[in-house]
Amino acid sequence: MQEIFSKLVNRRLALVTVVMALSYGMTGCSHFRIKPSGKYVYVTAKQTFLRDRVAAVSNRTGTASNGEKLVVLDRARRFLKVQTPQGEVGWIEERLTAGQDVADEFEALGKEHEKDPVVATATASDEVYLHVAPGREMERFYLLAENDSLSLLERATVQKPVTPGAAPVAKPGDEAGAPATPTMEDWWLVRDAKGHTGWIFGRMMDVSAPDVLVRYSEGQRIVGAYVLAHVDDPDSGVLNNGNTVTSIPEYVTVLSPYKAGLPYDFNQVRVFVWNTKKHRYETAFREHNIAGYLPVKIDERADPYGKAVNSAEKLPSFTYRVLAGDQTIPVPDRTTGLIRPGKTIEKTYRLEGNICPRLIAPGAEPPAEAHPDPEVEKKGRDEKKKRK
Repeated sequence: MQEIFSKLVNRRLALVTVVMALSYGMTGCSHFRIKPSGKYVYVTAKQTFLRDRVAAVSNRTGTASNGEKLVVLDRARRFLKVQTPQGEVGWIEERLTAGQDVADEFEALGKEHEKDPVVATATASDEVYLHVAPGREMERFYLLAENDSLSLLERATVQKPVTPGAAPVAKPGDEAGAPATPTMEDWWLVRDAKGHTGWIFGRMMDVSAPDVLVRYSEGQRIVGAYVLAHVDDPDSGVLNNGNTVTSIPEYVTVLSPYKAGLPYDFNQVRVFVWNTKKHRYETAFREHNIAGYLPVKIDERADPYGKAVNSAEKLPSFTYRVLAGDQTIPVPDRTTGLIRPGKTIEKTYRLEGNICPRLIAPGAEPPAEAHPDPEVEKKGRDEKKKRK
């Protein structure tokens, strides 16, 4: 009888030991953590807290930041139970995350454009998201901080989403009874300093350009500003951190009106050189009423005509593309929003002191170019005739 009693006691002790071991494991022992499901999500919010339960009252169990990869452990209505790379576990709102498919799309976008030339630089004017395609309703992922540096790669223009139930707003030039002209928005494909690539709403960034040039822009938007050369001026009067700047940069700039949806990247080119006697910028070259397309290329060229004293000397030069005269003004692609001009003409100029002559093959005639506003030229000629 005593032997039977001892066996029963041993079995109960063994059972208690197993239960205690399981309980210990479930209370947080690292050897008994919840096995990850193998599914991942990524944080789209700037930062969010993890909670120990889905309830009005809960405790914080950790934090997760934008772009962080989380392991999905469980799901509830509108919530996910996740684990951070630091091992923190808790519940997060699903709307604050993006799935693996979205992350894959952004990765593919970055690889597709990793070798694209940088056409200009800019900074984010506020916190703003990168989207996987141009448009407010497209999937978003990475959140940029104010003043983040951006490399601009490509522009697209798409129609602004119409608020359901809102009446279309007629614009100047719309005929009575005709459908209202859709409102267009410009978006830029950018790459940030961390290598993230995506589309940003054009109004949420500022193209990098010296303040002094902005004052000379005459109400136009500077699309790109590129350093051509430097000149020495010990008496420039330009200060940087209290010290006089003696090496002054000279720029070529491309500009456009403050208007979205234009069929070109810029319609004006200006070169600003530094006058060492008057210690100020002056215009050395100006061309307008063109359909110009990025990028602008900066290099050095020798005199192709052999007329200079030292014709082999290479001087700063710049090249840009304009639409050929036999081409129609392009329209944005309805699907991608990209603007693909037809045949274009490369125009190259060389900075020679304070002038910029065009470099054309000897004996060649400049090809005809398209002009987006031909009436402007006609009006100018008519005014000159009236003065005579």
